[in-house]
Amino acid sequence: MAIVVLQVLGLIACLGLGLMLLLLELQLGRAPRLGPNPDPGPLQASFLRLVIPVYNEESNISACLDAVLASQDPGLPWELVVADDGSSDATVGLVQERFQCEGPGQAHGAHGANPSGAGPSRRLWEVGPRPEGERWCGKNWPASKAAALEWPAGDPSQQWLLFIDADVRLEPAALVSVLQEVAAAKMEGPSLGHGGPPVDLLTLAPRLECGCLAEWLVQPIVASLLGLGFPLKRSNDPADATAFAAGPFMLFRRSAYEAIGGHRAVAGDVVEDLALAGAIKASGHRLLYQLGVDLVRLRMYPDLASLWEGWTKNWYLGVDRNPFKAIGSALVVVGGFSLPWVLLPLGLLDRSLGWIGLAAIGLQLAIRLWSRWRFGTPLRYWWLAWLGGLLIGAIVPASMWKTTTGQGWTWRGRSLA
Repeated sequence: MAIVVLQVLGLIACLGLGLMLLLLELQLGRAPRLGPNPDPGPLQASFLRLVIPVYNEESNISACLDAVLASQDPGLPWELVVADDGSSDATVGLVQERFQCEGPGQAHGAHGANPSGAGPSRRLWEVGPRPEGERWCGKNWPASKAAALEWPAGDPSQQWLLFIDADVRLEPAALVSVLQEVAAAKMEGPSLGHGGPPVDLLTLAPRLECGCLAEWLVQPIVASLLGLGFPLKRSNDPADATAFAAGPFMLFRRSAYEAIGGHRAVAGDVVEDLALAGAIKASGHRLLYQLGVDLVRLRMYPDLASLWEGWTKNWYLGVDRNPFKAIGSALVVVGGFSLPWVLLPLGLLDRSLGWIGLAAIGLQLAIRLWSRWRFGTPLRYWWLAWLGGLLIGAIVPASMWKTTTGQGWTWRGRSLA
């Protein structure tokens, strides 16, 4: 009887992995992919503010700023604002070194140009403590404060507000390319056909980079699940309620951002990017979600501890606090990525189990080969997928517990309860 159960579970794993591979190609492999724009045209923009909210980002901020400051000239006045949320490490000092400014709150240059006449104006802004009696989660407070800084005179519908995270690395052509895209982009959907209204929020899915072993175990699996769980086509269809935004890169039309209340309207949301995307679509504004793997790189977690804190913070919220979805996602991952490696040695007891396990492992390799083909993801540690499945299987109940009880529910040591 046990052999039959394992055979059935193994065949289900094979079927699920095969279906995952097919859907990945249909939904991501052929999805819109924004690359460097070789032929810039006229912009529908008068000003760009790029905001980097930071809290204890000494390991990231220098490389992030170097990449931003190496950007190609976007062809309009722009400003770079680092909004510090009370960092206790060397973050502020590192920003001061890059900006050559005297202290927090001091602007380097005027709106649109620095004293050398090249690049953005630069501002390090210390946002101060959160208001007592108000719930502000994560980067919502510094993002909101930076967005509220004085803007130059002009039409808010022609001014743009870009939020990136400190662990993001922009390619030199990123800013030019996204500004050209929002100037020329045409929405598509069953209710619109070709040539719809202008874009109010452009968000890019970045290229996920892995460094430590924990990332190689978890991130490739999670990237596949996110790609399937939030299809680009549905997010881009105004008639569909599906809304996804990648928090590390969100470019808002200023007028639309202010119309939905900005980060202040989602102050208490831990997963603020999804909340903002939902607000944009619910208010009748236009969301454009594209692959940005050729323009934006992201390495989320430097070690196992930060990966554990990050995914246990988000997972349960990502499935709408639905225990059935959460448990189901854990079973799918463990069944698809861990079970086949158990079946392989059981082939010594029953040959069919070994063949089923081998087939499922072959499909796991096929998924990673597809990822290398489409996105250049190395095959490193692919044979440890079984361990990644078990780690995610542990993350899910921990996330349910933390989110429900508030115990240990933190980000960078700050309580989210």
